[in-house]
Amino acid sequence: MSTPYASAAPYYARYRPPYPAELYALLTERFALDGSQTVLDLGAGPGTVSLRLAALVEQVYAVDPEPAMLAEGCRLAEEQGRTNIAWLRGDSAGIGRLCLPRIDLCVIGGAFHRMDPTRLPAELDSVLAPRGGIAVVTTLAGAAAGQQGRGPAWPAVVDEVCARFLGSAPRTGHGPSTHPAGGAEEAEQGDELQGLEGLEGLQELEDRLAKSAFSHVRTTTWERSTRCTVDELVGLQLSRPRSSPARLGDRKGAFESELRRALLAHDPGGTYSRTVTVAATIATRPRR
Repeated sequence: MSTPYASAAPYYARYRPPYPAELYALLTERFALDGSQTVLDLGAGPGTVSLRLAALVEQVYAVDPEPAMLAEGCRLAEEQGRTNIAWLRGDSAGIGRLCLPRIDLCVIGGAFHRMDPTRLPAELDSVLAPRGGIAVVTTLAGAAAGQQGRGPAWPAVVDEVCARFLGSAPRTGHGPSTHPAGGAEEAEQGDELQGLEGLEGLQELEDRLAKSAFSHVRTTTWERSTRCTVDELVGLQLSRPRSSPARLGDRKGAFESELRRALLAHDPGGTYSRTVTVAATIATRPRR
């Protein structure tokens, strides 16, 4: 039976915006990536990070509990000629069972907030090289432009349509995910931590890592503006487990039509802008 994560996979691969190039430049600098390293992408989804890192390192292990996400990643890797990615079904609680070689860098999306914050760094301590580290990449939602500065911003339009079809979204928290690994999708609302709660979540992340073996913690942030068409925004909603095709069922067509109608009524121009902050929190062992 299809799960929300499985049915969201093709939309996730197509419509999720990529992380900025500055992220990969930072990882290259901090971990001296020169084509000889081995990287673990935990909660990899369809390889959003893995596919970019594959050009910078020798081997990538992309781990996710959802087979459909891994299948999308494998398809994209074949299209791009990336042959140095191993797609493994697994989760954050079973790193030891994966029998991985020594890892130089573990990259995790915002799914870190749905993993066990104490157990995960301890598990990684046993597989990461002495100078290795963890990079947690989080997206914090920013402002969205309303039509000519009037009325609600377009995310409120999306939220209203989603609420009519699916009910109100649960509040983002930091407890364990119902997804086995907190994999490609870290919350029912998607991969953005909203407003002040997002900033508090980032501080909580730093505090948790600082109490682990990887206690040297530093966060770098970048602001980026995104522009989406109506079709891209509709696809983005279908990439989220909460509003995935499996959740919508036979209402999927009606949902797509209503969302397009509401967005174009909000702004007939058909282009929607938003500013987000991408944060990379890098944790390494203290130098002796």
